[in-house]
Amino acid sequence: MKRASTMEFLLMIIERREDRASRGEAEGRALYDEMVRFGEELTRRGQLLASRSLRPDKHGVRMQQAQGKSVLRDGPFAEAKEMVGGFYLIQCASRDEALAIAARCPAARFASVEVRECAPCYVG
Repeated sequence: MKRASTMEFLLMIIERREDRASRGEAEGRALYDEMVRFGEELTRRGQLLASRSLRPDKHGVRMQQAQGKSVLRDGPFAEAKEMVGGFYLIQCASRDEALAIAARCPAARFASVEVRECAPCYVG
């Protein structure tokens, strides 16, 4: 439920493509469990709207419309050294609060957490 006078932010976990493959299963599960607990904390505070972990981009497809036809390109996407590994969609009072939440995110230790305010695409 949206709190009064809040803004929505997307915290995107940007990780190096090879990092997941270099971790063992035990380490990967431990990091995932820590991220789940972080999401549960945000839920208790009434700030989490959604969160998901994403499969590596080698499982992704990019789609574009060109001359009325769909053009598909399978991942991994060679031009990118990093991939979006997951996200948290949060609500909070300000950009500063979103940055403070991002600083507490466990992923900030092993990846970048990109903080983006949600807004209509016509807002600059």
